[in-house]
Amino acid sequence: MTKTAFLLAALLAATGVSAQTVKLQTTEGDIRIQLNAEKAPKTVANFLQYVKAGHYNGVVFHRVIDGFMIQTGGYDAKLNDRPFPKVPLPRPTKAPIPLESHNGLSNIRGSVAMARTGDPNSATAQFFINVADNIPLDGQPDNPATGYAVFGQVIDGMDVVDKIRVTTVAPYDQHQHLPVKAIIITKALIEPAKK
Repeated sequence: MTKTAFLLAALLAATGVSAQTVKLQTTEGDIRIQLNAEKAPKTVANFLQYVKAGHYNGVVFHRVIDGFMIQTGGYDAKLNDRPFPKVPLPRPTKAPIPLESHNGLSNIRGSVAMARTGDPNSATAQFFINVADNIPLDGQPDNPATGYAVFGQVIDGMDVVDKIRVTTVAPYDQHQHLPVKAIIITKALIEPAKK
């Protein structure tokens, strides 16, 4: 557990706030993410719906940039778009969610944030883990349509994140930073809430 994660867990324990965690079982090892529903309620609810539906089971890390972040949530091992499961064909991802980037959480190393397009309210299923302090990704105080919404923090498995961040990547099709060897989330699990 990182020092930041330890301090966060201690703070939550002291205040009696329930801390929901999700475990990502990957081909490189497990990553545990503590979610912050208090600061990013809509983002966390959206993420948990995808986890419960099994959306992340079998997706790859398709964008890995050492010194920046690792991104996943959108493609299977054959690089097909990963649609939201359990709905009739065609199965698009769920509707986009509103941007929650001005929530007091920062894109620091180990934080987990939603990926999106140029439209600030376009996040659906893709998310990324910051492998460095990426403060420029935080929302700008004078512009509510800026930033990337942080909704969680890696509390265990940063060694796995670091293993992924240094993997060999190469451009392939529309992917500019695709790992040469597929790195897959085999299963995403919601862990029991702790107080």
